[in-house]
Amino acid sequence: MRGIGFYFFMAAVLCVTLGMMWGIHMAISGDHLMAGAHAHLNLVGWVTMGLFGVYYTLTPAAAASSLAKIHLAVALAGVVVMVPGIAIALKDGGEAVAAAGSMLTAASMLIFLYTVFKNGLGKPV
Repeated sequence: MRGIGFYFFMAAVLCVTLGMMWGIHMAISGDHLMAGAHAHLNLVGWVTMGLFGVYYTLTPAAAASSLAKIHLAVALAGVVVMVPGIAIALKDGGEAVAAAGSMLTAASMLIFLYTVFKNGLGKPV
């Protein structure tokens, strides 16, 4: 069975792949209006989710907790809501969706903060 670290890392790789394709599309078209949404997909999706995955792989005690699954769900929801929300805001469609995604992303980081304080780094099961 694959661990939670794997699922975080798979989400990260999916995000960076989509982010790269989006960036290539912006470069070819010359339309960089969505650069802010693209940047958040890469930063929150690739970097943050990837770091979460590495942490859970190095810290099996944290990975074994039920909170890790909740963390994955909240972190994924944050990216899935925030990035399109930023795109909507950039097209003058309002900021409510981006704000909701940002709150989910902040909640994900608070879960991670608690997890790190509780489990440390590299602590065995």
